[in-house]
Amino acid sequence: MVFGQIVIGPPGSGKTTYCNGMSQFLSLIGRKVAVVNLDPANDALPYECAVNVEELIKLEDVMAEFSLGPNGGLLHCMEYLEKNIDWLEAKLKPLSKDHYFLFDFPGQVELFFNHDSTKKVLTKLTKSLNLRLTAVQLIDSILCTDPGNYVSALLLSLSTMLHMELPHVNVLSKIDLIGNYGKLDFGLDFYTDVQDLSYLQHHLNRDPRSVKYRKLTSELCSVVEDYGLVTFTTLDIQDKESVGDLVKLIDKSNGYIFAGIDASVVEYSKISVRQTDWEYNRVAAVQEKYMKDEETKE
Repeated sequence: MVFGQIVIGPPGSGKTTYCNGMSQFLSLIGRKVAVVNLDPANDALPYECAVNVEELIKLEDVMAEFSLGPNGGLLHCMEYLEKNIDWLEAKLKPLSKDHYFLFDFPGQVELFFNHDSTKKVLTKLTKSLNLRLTAVQLIDSILCTDPGNYVSALLLSLSTMLHMELPHVNVLSKIDLIGNYGKLDFGLDFYTDVQDLSYLQHHLNRDPRSVKYRKLTSELCSVVEDYGLVTFTTLDIQDKESVGDLVKLIDKSNGYIFAGIDASVVEYSKISVRQTDWEYNRVAAVQEKYMKDEETKE
């Protein structure tokens, strides 16, 4: 059984930085890590990757050959990877014996909520290599400062969760910078726990750009609340405690914490319900550390 993460999120959310920091952290705690770059446009990697999709296909070559833009080119690249999945399987198989995988994906969000190639690639890898993966979706915490952007992030997160059908962790990244973005309309737990979204309506109405879409936004919020699936955790990739807390959550979601245990159902249950200080670290500790000087409106 092989474990790993697929790292996704919009451009600028910190995916490559995350893979770099996460690989270093996991190595420090004793895991052998293989970072797999599946972004055919990412040619400036800060980490050493075990597998690089650019050996198979490059975005710039696709754009030149087929006269495509960046978005169309990335879709073509993923479709090409799906057709040549044997190449990727052959690269990953020798590593699957003792490595933990980090898959660094492109930032084009269409690949994860309405395009099938990425999902098919991961499904095939899961079956052929017996992978247990968690999708880690990074959302820049700056989106919390604007109600409209926050609703968009919620909708993206929900759509991706439903489409990918994997254990899923939504992460507000760059949380160490949130104090620089200005005042939040609510406490941080409002955004992490996705609390009563009707409170956003007043703040959305203050923005003249949002008034004409008031009913649409209200209906989208209702959809998110009706599913009740979306919550966020927080991350400062440079803080080892923050990264460690996230690793615990990911390990629980994909079953890594059970991998080395040959025990009874009762012992498994003890692990799954073990008390932790996770909730405090996820919200209260973050607010104290990074938002100490910021006044939040209740």
